[in-house]
Amino acid sequence: MTATHAPVLPTQTAWTGSGIQTPALYYATVGHTRRMPIENSFSYGVYMWLVDLDALPTYPRPFGWLARFEGRDHLGDPARSIKDNVVAYLADNGIDLSGGRVVMLANARVAGYVFNPISVHWCYDRDGALAVSLAEVHNTYGERHVYLLRSDETGRAQADKELYVSPFFDTTGQYVMRFSPPADELSVTMALRKDGRTPFSATLRGRRHKATRGAVALAALRFPFMPLLVSTLIRFQGIKLWARRLPVVSRPQHKPQKGVQKP
Repeated sequence: MTATHAPVLPTQTAWTGSGIQTPALYYATVGHTRRMPIENSFSYGVYMWLVDLDALPTYPRPFGWLARFEGRDHLGDPARSIKDNVVAYLADNGIDLSGGRVVMLANARVAGYVFNPISVHWCYDRDGALAVSLAEVHNTYGERHVYLLRSDETGRAQADKELYVSPFFDTTGQYVMRFSPPADELSVTMALRKDGRTPFSATLRGRRHKATRGAVALAALRFPFMPLLVSTLIRFQGIKLWARRLPVVSRPQHKPQKGVQKP
């Protein structure tokens, strides 16, 4: 995996960890565009959580089943906290985040189920400066891979594709990613580059809302069982492409990264 070198990031509040208010909900639109060998585009509405890994939200009954955050749902040892696993992963990669803050964008576990096609971790050092970002990608086969990103001043970074995600793409190519800071407006873009072309891109555009109990209940009513809906939509789109006779690429054996896949 490769990543861009990190220039000095601007010091605006948007790029620092101190001004980010959590927990929050982002009402967002996710869009996927496939350009070759056949064209296919779709979009759907979602809500996602923005949480501080040092202060994960908990809700008493009857709200508790609407949102849970557990170590087993993300990188590392399922017996440890998400924050501990992120810090350990960074340490294995020569990055000291002791005393720092990690803000995560992800789906919560709802009614005992969760699926996160991508979770984003903004990792801030003890001075509040953005150290690195982690794009944690999950596929529908129970595998996960973390892309460690050192973004430029626009939030742009690159990484070689390492994980088999779609059954219609192999693992060659490079992702060009751009993440805005987790401010009032959020923008996430992932584009796959292969042989000078961009056969696939995914976007997320959202707006932040306070995660009050009322807002959490309203989001659950508006998007019932959000993680299950996301998983179902991904499989449904795959069936549609298969029905259009798009060739399926064999899934290679994935080599788990240290500190990422379940032990």
